[in-house]
Amino acid sequence: MKKKVNLSKYLSYLFLIVVCAIWIIPLIFGFATSFRSQTEVVTQGFRLLPVNWVVENYAMIFSDTGSAPILKWIYNSLFIAVTHTILVIIVISITAYGYSRMKFKGRDVLFFTLLAISFFPNVVNLIPSYKIIDTLGWVNTPWAMIIPGLAGMGNIFLVRQFMKNIPRELDESARVDGATDFQIYSRIILPAIKPILIVCGLFSFVGSWNDFLWPVIVYTDVEKMPVTAGLLLLQDIYGNYRMIGQLMGSAILAIIPTVLLFVFAQKYFVQSLDLNSGIKG
Repeated sequence: MKKKVNLSKYLSYLFLIVVCAIWIIPLIFGFATSFRSQTEVVTQGFRLLPVNWVVENYAMIFSDTGSAPILKWIYNSLFIAVTHTILVIIVISITAYGYSRMKFKGRDVLFFTLLAISFFPNVVNLIPSYKIIDTLGWVNTPWAMIIPGLAGMGNIFLVRQFMKNIPRELDESARVDGATDFQIYSRIILPAIKPILIVCGLFSFVGSWNDFLWPVIVYTDVEKMPVTAGLLLLQDIYGNYRMIGQLMGSAILAIIPTVLLFVFAQKYFVQSLDLNSGIKG
């Protein structure tokens, strides 16, 4: 029996190691390629680490502020993603409060109807969404990416379920003391749902940062593009993948913010799995 347990344990470790290798080897290869010269890329073929480490790729990236302003694109993406995330947290927390703590006719029917509609693929909404953005004059502006998707039903569902686990006695006690709905929301509910809000914020930030199709549609001005749309343009600028080192360097710079975000906020993912994590004694 003990041997079977040990075998299961070793197989689990082996599986995790294989999955980790599948994920990390391409990342290491991309990082190393950003330090290869173009000559080495062409002549050496696949090699995990470069023969000679060079920084000329990054020098070219930072020096090109006209046709391929990488730093400007990253700044644009940061502004869009941070603003979008803050607004998402505000919108979904207020909406989830209404669906979980307030009583009004047709509340559950409305909620589950919107939830069902959200299962339709986003590509169905591309043309109507672009028409709305164009009518509002938001093409080539950050608002074209900040406003759409603020009230994502997936996030609202998660926060609503988290909220429903908070005892309603807290609300009733606050109302006896004369608290309004906004005071209950801001002083009781918000502190209790902090873990799930942070997780939804992380998902929103990464989703906004990595969004590719929508920014390609709504942006034509090179200076105003986010980094995902810019990297697509970068492929043509560098001659259809002939300058692999610069492409890899640009991609590495583009993933740094999301990697740092997950490193510093990963503990909240664990907290969000426990629906009681926001309730103190």
